[in-house]
Amino acid sequence: MRTVKALVLTGYGLNCDYETDYALKIAGAESHRVHINELIKGEEIGRREFLKDYHILVFDGGFSWGDDHGAGVLLANRLKYNIGDQIEQFIKEGKLIIGICNGFQALVNFGLLPGFDGDYNHRGIALTFNDCGNFRDDWVYLNTLDSPCIFTQGIERIELPIRHGEGKFFAPEKVIKRLFDKHQVVFQYATPEGERAEGKFPFNPNGSLLDIAGICDSTGRILGMMPHPEGYNHFTNHPDWTWKKEDLKRKGLALPSEGLGIKIFRNGVEYIKKMF
Repeated sequence: MRTVKALVLTGYGLNCDYETDYALKIAGAESHRVHINELIKGEEIGRREFLKDYHILVFDGGFSWGDDHGAGVLLANRLKYNIGDQIEQFIKEGKLIIGICNGFQALVNFGLLPGFDGDYNHRGIALTFNDCGNFRDDWVYLNTLDSPCIFTQGIERIELPIRHGEGKFFAPEKVIKRLFDKHQVVFQYATPEGERAEGKFPFNPNGSLLDIAGICDSTGRILGMMPHPEGYNHFTNHPDWTWKKEDLKRKGLALPSEGLGIKIFRNGVEYIKKMF
């Protein structure tokens, strides 16, 4: 297969679509920014897009509908009650979905995650207000756990930016236990030394239970994460890039051509090439 087509949602306050589209193109996908209404009301507005024509669906970051009724709630409902059947078919066909920040919030409100026993309509998780009481715009360290997640293969640790006010992962104890038992916890917040954050601020920036920063469904084909991999698409995105550049030069090493976040998208693209 030569062409991997990715659909990046845009409209109604989503604002990371350009970055995400750019990151997917670096990763080798033919990426398209598609307004939500083009999927739902294409005939009425004269621009119809069909989800079935794509291989990767991205719920990207931003503030859909201004988070007025809770982060990601209206986005989830608008898609679920208009094209929910198409999204379920998309999943059945073995395609990939990634939700980032507001997109992760939408996935859990929709019920696409945690996806226990193939149930993609049950809401059992919340992403709620940060314990610190304010919006966080920072960089965090993440440890990658052993999981079936397609997007994280070959990644042990990664540093990525965050931008959210409602990122605290919360769920009943039995749900969290099941997530760990089924290896569906993908990322945990960590310290610079690689230890688990254990709830300590600012390493755990929002108070997420057991430092959970990202989860996948049981198939590993649906990923939700609060940090932004598209925000680390180039080496110079990192706030310490000048220091890192000098360190690499002194060690006689070449500068990276891209940011570490691209690996997450490239894993998805390579999976689709292999499976389709």
